[in-house]
Amino acid sequence: MSVTQQQVLDSLARIKSPRGVALTNANVLSAISAADGKVFFSINVDAAEARAWESVRAEAEAAVRAIPGVTTVMVALTAERKPGAAPPPPPTPSRGTPGVQPVHAHKPPPQGGAQSPMARQSEIPGVAAVIAVASGKGGVGKSTTALNLALGLRDLGLRVGLLDADIYGPSVPRLTGLHEKPALDGERKMIPLKRFGLAIMSIGFLVEEETAMIWRGPMVMSAVTQMLRDVAWGSLDVLVVDMPPGTGDAQLTLAQNVPLKGAVIVSTPQDLSLIDARRGLAMFRKVNVPVLGIVENMSYFQCPHCGTKSDIFGHGGARHEAEKLGVPFLGEIPLHMAIRATSDAGNPVVDSDPDGPHAAIYRAIAGQVRDQLKGVIAAA
Repeated sequence: MSVTQQQVLDSLARIKSPRGVALTNANVLSAISAADGKVFFSINVDAAEARAWESVRAEAEAAVRAIPGVTTVMVALTAERKPGAAPPPPPTPSRGTPGVQPVHAHKPPPQGGAQSPMARQSEIPGVAAVIAVASGKGGVGKSTTALNLALGLRDLGLRVGLLDADIYGPSVPRLTGLHEKPALDGERKMIPLKRFGLAIMSIGFLVEEETAMIWRGPMVMSAVTQMLRDVAWGSLDVLVVDMPPGTGDAQLTLAQNVPLKGAVIVSTPQDLSLIDARRGLAMFRKVNVPVLGIVENMSYFQCPHCGTKSDIFGHGGARHEAEKLGVPFLGEIPLHMAIRATSDAGNPVVDSDPDGPHAAIYRAIAGQVRDQLKGVIAAA
């Protein structure tokens, strides 16, 4: 059954804003995307009013989910301060004038001063440890590393999930060969897809591969939060999160939403990549996330015919950087055709060639990560 934009608008017309205005008349809705049972839109409000609008966002999402034929809904609450705008003044006491108070009056009074963003952290039920695989820049093989690291942890006997949080460039559907749409359980949570013994979720399962994700920061933050909280992850020892490159909204959203047990930084040996890796490491330290170590990917090129090693991007830079920064060096992964070919084919090397030398490298890295998480996993 096809879902139309008009059906979505009719459903949203029954939702009231904090001021009692119909949502469709509040001048806050973005363009609505409705196709193949998937509905996406955002509610755009001023940052000062964001807290009062969160319940409206939840009502809107529930209303659209109830439309026959809707299979997936993502409603982002985008909250931005107007340029040059000052923080809202405290609400003045009412003098008995009838009407609705300004939206910022709905915000609860602060208790004990300003609250740290990290105070919003809460565990994901059933998940013992969430770790991030990150890089300071794109093109360093972070997603391939994240997937093979997850498989290495699986081979060590752990229950593992993989979340592709790279909203703008999700790679996990291609790397795993998965292209189905996730179903919903009885609580309307998305059920992660299963392959290689992993529970897997990606924004790429919800949109077409060629779709350009032209989303602002708040929409990215909302999407990451939903993929963390609105997915039935079940019982996991480790949830590996493949982060987008850089040090932006997605990284901060993850750090503020869940108490990350650690981060793995992926870099190539060259100086340009190491500069960005340094920034990523500094960001995680700033938000009190332990850095589990640095992986040097594309460490050297190994000829598949004669086995000769060539240091195309230099060699040993990540090891030296780890020593200088006082974090573990987790290992070197070569630039090899087998890793590239198995990744492109949706059959990662740890699973397709489990007895090969490359799988052994990933498992050795996974062993070091597991050893640093032992206390957390054992307590779960």
